[in-house]
Amino acid sequence: MTEPSAQPSDPGREQQPQEADRLRDILRAPGYLKVLSFSALIGIPVSLVAFWFLVGLHKGEHLLWVDLPHALGWDAPPWWWPLPLLLVAGLGVGLVAARLPGAGGHIPASGLHTGGSTPATLPGILLAAAASLPFGAVLGPEAPLIALGGGLALLFGGLARAPATPQATVLLGAAGAAAAIAAIFGNPLIAAVLLIEVAGVGGPQLFAVMLPALLSSGIGALVFTGFGRWTGLQTGSLGLELPTPFPPLDAADVLWTIPVALGIAVLLHPALAAAQRIAAYVSAGVIPRTVLCAVAAAACAALYSLITGRTPADVALSGQATLGRLAADPHAWGVGALVAVLLLKGAAYTLCLGSLRGGPVFPALFLGAAAGALLAPLPGLGLIPAVGGGGARPPAPPPPVAGGRGGEI
Repeated sequence: MTEPSAQPSDPGREQQPQEADRLRDILRAPGYLKVLSFSALIGIPVSLVAFWFLVGLHKGEHLLWVDLPHALGWDAPPWWWPLPLLLVAGLGVGLVAARLPGAGGHIPASGLHTGGSTPATLPGILLAAAASLPFGAVLGPEAPLIALGGGLALLFGGLARAPATPQATVLLGAAGAAAAIAAIFGNPLIAAVLLIEVAGVGGPQLFAVMLPALLSSGIGALVFTGFGRWTGLQTGSLGLELPTPFPPLDAADVLWTIPVALGIAVLLHPALAAAQRIAAYVSAGVIPRTVLCAVAAAACAALYSLITGRTPADVALSGQATLGRLAADPHAWGVGALVAVLLLKGAAYTLCLGSLRGGPVFPALFLGAAAGALLAPLPGLGLIPAVGGGGARPPAPPPPVAGGRGGEI
């Protein structure tokens, strides 16, 4: 009589207790609890610095694109306005990238990163962002903010004698980045989830990063809200004012937005691939080729203004303010204007991704929303669901992390 065969082991069942034990060990470690406490404390000064940094960017953009044209007698910037501004941006970023430590931060074509910034690289990151974003770069503020938050967290952690282990450095950097970007997406949870996504970790490491990131993100949102109301200053965010009353949402809207969002995401990938080739081209001659790409992006904005008669700011800048206007009154955009802004802002976005400094998320959201508005006449698809579904395109994925798990926490 043969003995019954042994049941095959299930690797998944064996792995789950191991991961649970590992997570319990991480959370109970005295070093982790200290880092969690430091994350809460560091979130306050980091979010304060990030608040004033965003206020400066917002003020600079308003000065260059609203106040100065009005002072010169124009209701809106003339068609040629982006050319001198982006020439200055290209020259400034090129000099920073060639001469200062850290090259002004990572190139946006490589996606978002949560590590790599140190206190020594912060001056270059701040200068490159100040030269890019207010002057018309088709990029958002999220990447400089992540680098700023991570670098400041390490600086303040060193001053406060926080644990200096590699694990503590990763956690403090994530907490600082979450505090810095707490309010720009209109909700601190969105910012924290985005940060966790681009951190490239999984399993117990993911939960270990979530706690300090969510904690510091909530603290940062409180600081942003409090200082914003106390001072009356604006930092800019992606909170949108949609037209009311809202049209009823039906099954056709939901079914259409899924292929619309997927199609837009697929169509944006060639732009990201082209941006990576532009980044390789710029690396062979940083200063002159950065200037060349910046001026080419300005030419896209100028051409758009000449073709449509609209402001070149529709193509230049991050698209954050323009997205708000599009969401508030989509009918103000004709089909020709939507096609032109998709083609020319898409081209300028690709050029800026490979040459200037900033983040890839805000312009991608605007391009997705504009594509959704263009597709709104599809049978059964409403305009507001189309804009929302198109704008839901995810940010550019970061490059793969060695080992596939994002490192050890």
